[in-house]
Amino acid sequence: MELVADILLAAGALGAGLYCLVLSRRLKKFNDLEKGVGGAVAVLSSQVEELNRTLAVARSASDSSTDALDALTGRAESVAQRLELMMASMHDVVPERSTEDNEPAPAKKDEARPPAGVMFVRHERNAAGGA
Repeated sequence: MELVADILLAAGALGAGLYCLVLSRRLKKFNDLEKGVGGAVAVLSSQVEELNRTLAVARSASDSSTDALDALTGRAESVAQRLELMMASMHDVVPERSTEDNEPAPAKKDEARPPAGVMFVRHERNAAGGA
């Protein structure tokens, strides 16, 4: 009986050793840096590093753009204030009047004015299209 128990114990040990050998080979393939999960982890790690560098460059570019936009906005606001001041000062300007009879200054040659005493009236058209 002891001989059968020793044979079964040796067979179990050989089976466990063979099983450990198979698992060891699979684990080596699994962790292989070129083809297995280890390679995938290495590739993902390098991609994460590259994304971090790209993000840092993009962040610095956006910061410089924000600073430039802030400067331009400040300049635009100051120009808008100056324009508002100029427009307000233009309301105070009165057209020049001639000294005779308080008549307005003569019109420029480019401006067309109707003769004095002439009044233009717009007539509505009726439904038939006549005047």
